[in-house]
Amino acid sequence: MSTTSRKELPLPGAGGGKRMRGVILPVAGWRLSGLLEAPHRLGFALAMLVLIGSAIWWGLVQWDRFTGHLGLRYAVSPTLTHAAVMSLGFIPLFFAGFLFTAGPKWLAVEAPSARQLLPALLFQFAGWCLWLAGSHGHLAVATVGLALALVGMTLMYVRFWSLLRRSPAPDRLHAKVVAVAGAVGLLALAGLLLALLAGRLDLGSALVRSGLWGFVVVTYVVVAHRMIPFFTSSAVPMVEVWRPFWVLWALLAMVAMEWLAVWAEWAGWPAGREWMLVRGLLELAAGSVILWLAFAWGLVQSLKIRLLAMLHLGFVWLGLSFVLAGLSQLLGLRTGIPLLGLGALHALTMGFLGSLMLAMVTRVSCGHSGRTLVADNLVWALFWALQLAVVLRIVAVLLPEPTAVTALSALLWALVSLLWGARLLGWYGRPRADGRPG
Repeated sequence: MSTTSRKELPLPGAGGGKRMRGVILPVAGWRLSGLLEAPHRLGFALAMLVLIGSAIWWGLVQWDRFTGHLGLRYAVSPTLTHAAVMSLGFIPLFFAGFLFTAGPKWLAVEAPSARQLLPALLFQFAGWCLWLAGSHGHLAVATVGLALALVGMTLMYVRFWSLLRRSPAPDRLHAKVVAVAGAVGLLALAGLLLALLAGRLDLGSALVRSGLWGFVVVTYVVVAHRMIPFFTSSAVPMVEVWRPFWVLWALLAMVAMEWLAVWAEWAGWPAGREWMLVRGLLELAAGSVILWLAFAWGLVQSLKIRLLAMLHLGFVWLGLSFVLAGLSQLLGLRTGIPLLGLGALHALTMGFLGSLMLAMVTRVSCGHSGRTLVADNLVWALFWALQLAVVLRIVAVLLPEPTAVTALSALLWALVSLLWGARLLGWYGRPRADGRPG
């Protein structure tokens, strides 16, 4: 993967032409077949469509809760629908684009073609579209959607496991952890399907959150551990690559603690203020370690380079989510109810996952479309709009009547998703800006 240039240059435009050595060269029109020229094009394009669709849908749900003008009706709890598609919907499709682009390089094996990945990714795309549609229409449609998504994700990880099995690379630890996380995600999605059939929405919610921590967050942490120090040292020479394996194991232990807490909370044991105190202190300690790690990885030095800063600031949200979770437990000791639960959750999902998604997908899309590795003014503005949406969602938890602020946060998330997705979708169907294949 290309390294970040320390001097940021303007991105060539998505349309109209590109400048090369003073000459304006025409850019070919957008073609659907262009999505099959590389795995990241197909995976990212389908992920963008699910992201945009789910973001607009959730914005409308929140607007209806605020105004009551739309009169929406539900066959599946909108909260569960939202949690599932935001955790297990578009994110695995983004994973596909990354794992079958960078993954084969990690493992020193031949990458599969986009055509080979097409069935797995189309099953997931169709499944999540049906999930959203069925949530308002018929439970059976939503159930079929989950089943299709499960089939597609299974096919996707079977292929990744086959790459891992054939790999001669001496260092396969990161890929192995990603593969195990994929198995956790499949179990969570299969469990959600069974819980939905059984009418156990409480169990379904716990399964989604266990998939979030055991699958999505684990994969993010592994990629962050491998790539953030590498990108930083490439762009800022005075920062060395520092990623000892004990740091990875420490991060995974913190994530495992939250995964176990999901099931402890669902089971109702352990409970009480003593448990809240212990959990709160552990989460505060974990958050402090992660924030220290963010500085050790070069947070301050990264701030001069936008695309790199986006990665580092996104990682900071992981530490803040643990701190907020710990404060939620400690501030709730008096009443026995955590005070900032949803705030901490959205610091994790919108802040950490959303920010790194925006940064990493932009980086890969620039590098593999022949464009300069930079965050231009549009991407930079969208990144800060996303930060505002996260802050608004956290603030909403503290308000006696949070509906309006929650709706504003959701609509801002939808706007960021739409503008960012439209920009990159325009790239995926066009030839590379530098004329190279891929």
